[in-house]
Amino acid sequence: MAGLRLGPLLRYVDAQSATVWVETDGPCVVHVRCEDGAAGAQRTWQVAGHHYALVPVTGLAPGTETPYQVLLDAPDAAPGDGGEQVWPPPGSRFPASTIRTLPASPGEPLRFAFGSCRWSATPSNAAHDPVGPDALDTLAATLAADPGRPRPDVLLLLGDQVYADQTSEATARVLAGRRDLGEPPWKQVADYEEYTHLYYESWLDPEVRWLLSTVPSCMIFDDHDVIDDWNTSAAWLARMRAAPWWRERILGGLMSYWVHQHLGNLSPAELAADELYARVRALPDATDAVREFAAGADADPACARWSYRRDFGRVRLVMIDTRATRVLDEGSRAMLDKTEGEWLRQAVLEGRGGYDHLLLGSSLPWLMPHLIHAAEGWNAALCAGERGPRWARRSEFLRQRADLEHWAAFPGSFTALTELIAEAAAGTDAPATVCVLSGDVHHAYVAEPHWRGGGPRPTSRVLQLTCSPVHNSIPGSLQAGFRFGWSRPGRWLGKLLARHGRLTRPAVKWRRTGGPWFGNQLMTLTLAGRTARLALDQARREKRGGVRLVTVWRAALSDARVAGKSGDAGGRAPGTERPKTG
Repeated sequence: MAGLRLGPLLRYVDAQSATVWVETDGPCVVHVRCEDGAAGAQRTWQVAGHHYALVPVTGLAPGTETPYQVLLDAPDAAPGDGGEQVWPPPGSRFPASTIRTLPASPGEPLRFAFGSCRWSATPSNAAHDPVGPDALDTLAATLAADPGRPRPDVLLLLGDQVYADQTSEATARVLAGRRDLGEPPWKQVADYEEYTHLYYESWLDPEVRWLLSTVPSCMIFDDHDVIDDWNTSAAWLARMRAAPWWRERILGGLMSYWVHQHLGNLSPAELAADELYARVRALPDATDAVREFAAGADADPACARWSYRRDFGRVRLVMIDTRATRVLDEGSRAMLDKTEGEWLRQAVLEGRGGYDHLLLGSSLPWLMPHLIHAAEGWNAALCAGERGPRWARRSEFLRQRADLEHWAAFPGSFTALTELIAEAAAGTDAPATVCVLSGDVHHAYVAEPHWRGGGPRPTSRVLQLTCSPVHNSIPGSLQAGFRFGWSRPGRWLGKLLARHGRLTRPAVKWRRTGGPWFGNQLMTLTLAGRTARLALDQARREKRGGVRLVTVWRAALSDARVAGKSGDAGGRAPGTERPKTG
């Protein structure tokens, strides 16, 4: 009889259905059975010697919560047969894993917790260790210790769920058993099999394993899920494609992302319509089919769509792929290619008026410290030849060395996103809030834009909400750099760079109204009707041992203005509550 190797992960949940992802150590039939009678079953499918199932659970009632079990049966068993229970494991110290469906009433509160950048263990080549406990671990421990505490309805993981280029000593020992670590790619992962060990290390953590079994999750990749600076520029891509180890690395990265993260983002209806997923389930071994798909996606971004849209009652989430569909030619650089840009526009505007809040998930922030924004635009202009070939060569080196590849480094895309947000946020049927949820930059902040000129202004509250890391670190020098980037001298220096790069003035100006905060942290948006509230929780060690979540900032977003001054370093501002601990 097969056993449970990884999972279960509760992924998609709506008012009446859910999906549960597992990996088993052999072929079998996977059953999910709920106490209220809802159930689902699916035979496993195979990729690279690993066995997976994404089980659709139907028959759930809106606005209910029911414990569930995972059972495994022989591969030739009928889907309605019995099976051996493998989850919850015997003697588990955690509460029962449950499926909580979306509420029947659209006005009931929904809680969205989000963050990015999680080392599951300190990398062996880390220049500095993370300070403080893992925020995801701490959230899990807090909820497990107090089952009555309000928990997130959805967990949004905004990139760098695994670090393919910064492996721990434990993973490095596994890699050393397969190949010579003195040869490229050294202690970085090389192929699909090595990627699977990153997911074991991250998702077999007991607290995180339980948390992901009971809180639905939506995911999107960022660069470290493949490699630092993934798709920064055409020069970067040419250099990587010339490396003999790169092809297996990118194929393994895209294959493992499709299996472990992407499929769970899809609804049962989307899964049923997915041709590749149907092929994979029908084949005795789907390795070649998934590999062929990954190769096509790497060669032509139009072959795959990693972005997706989810509607949670009257809350719309549009998760944007900011890595794999980039246009890198200097004459036409774009964060999203034309097809992806058209899809994003439709996903945002279709049915506008039918949602009260719009969440745009982008691993990379839209609004950044003013100096960094100007520096990225200036660098992009010089790389494109605005000041001649000598400046272009030096600027390409700087672009790759300093990670200058956020929205601001693609000025046309920054403008297009700004215009789309303005359109979505304007008019009588506009949502109450439009929030861009981001991570990547290893600190947290809130920024609020204001549109220039005398034209129509958005009626929605528009905010950039940035939260990272979940478990990582940032040197003191970079902390100082981010603070300086928001300061008046930083803005002044940014204006000089913009002038040198002959940049046009953006359609928006913005100010920081919260933060910056440094530490391992998560943000939580609580949305009810047309109201929105935000909390920032940091993981802290207690003097007597143990860890806890400390709420360091709260704010009302849609019914009170956050009016902190631009130079404020995170103190209390009108529209916020006093910091609270929990």
